[in-house]
Amino acid sequence: MGTGPVAGVDYPATYQQLLKWFPDDDSCVEYLARLRWPDGFVCPACDGGQFWRTGRGLWMCRSCSRGTSVTAGTIFHRTRTPLSTWFAAIWFVTSQKNGVSALGLQRVLGFGSYQTAWAWLHKLRRAMVRPDRDRIGGPGTVVELDETLIGGVSGGTMGGYADKVPVMIAVELDPSATSGSRTRAGRPSRRQVRLGRVRMQVAQRPNTVDLLVFAQAVIEPGTTIRTDGATILKRLPDHGFKHEPTNGYAATDPATVLPGVHLVASLLKRWFIGTLHYRVEVQQLPYYLDEYTFRFNRRGAKSRGLLFYRLLQQAVGTDPNPLHQLLKPHEQQAESSNWC
Repeated sequence: MGTGPVAGVDYPATYQQLLKWFPDDDSCVEYLARLRWPDGFVCPACDGGQFWRTGRGLWMCRSCSRGTSVTAGTIFHRTRTPLSTWFAAIWFVTSQKNGVSALGLQRVLGFGSYQTAWAWLHKLRRAMVRPDRDRIGGPGTVVELDETLIGGVSGGTMGGYADKVPVMIAVELDPSATSGSRTRAGRPSRRQVRLGRVRMQVAQRPNTVDLLVFAQAVIEPGTTIRTDGATILKRLPDHGFKHEPTNGYAATDPATVLPGVHLVASLLKRWFIGTLHYRVEVQQLPYYLDEYTFRFNRRGAKSRGLLFYRLLQQAVGTDPNPLHQLLKPHEQQAESSNWC
């Protein structure tokens, strides 16, 4: 059984080691190649594995003669900035517990424009959540499910909720949360809650079928789902879940009904204030949630270098996302898949 990536072997353990490992673009290219093709080069055109290297750093397929750059089709596609600068940016983003704002990244890397730092961060956010990630929960586990309203988001309103945007949250409870101090309702107290992984998504409007669809998309069937008793969620058993509803409105302290969700929501809002200073547009909110999810689900990592490794690993499998797509994510244009 594999032991997983090892600090100092598979990824740098310290910033000093980062500088030593990646002094130039050639060293970065070789590292990205190992991440992109862990079992050896595979031609994107014919799946051939035999190749030769050109002086321009291309992998030339011996079967179809197609040349492929290790950065082609990734977030580094056609970048004019040295890869060593990208690596430094990724280290800075992942080594900070609460992340960094675009202004902070601009200052630390000396970018001439705020837009460059903003675009880099959004490219990295696109790589932070894998589309094929596992669903949380499973038989014998408990997941809390609810919504929260995020305020201070600019770029539109949500009906009668002014600038509040509904965000759906599903969070696993660690098995140890079933022991210890409990509320009168028999639930773990907020101080005793230990959380597992989290999933989040923006809803079109609060208290709609979106929450039920979200549950089916991110939670494994057979999971026990705790909710505040919303009417729409009474359908959960019809979709293979066990449902434990509690009327939050009747509770003396509503935060004790779904302590995991309330804690995640509180930390999320604190992050928006402290790191992002509420400079978030509604069309970009899903990607900020992806960043928060990436950090939250890896909060127990012993080495920050492991986050660097994971983000790079996912970056070589993420589309380039040019600036016009970053600015208008809902109006993305089809990009050619014939990267060179």
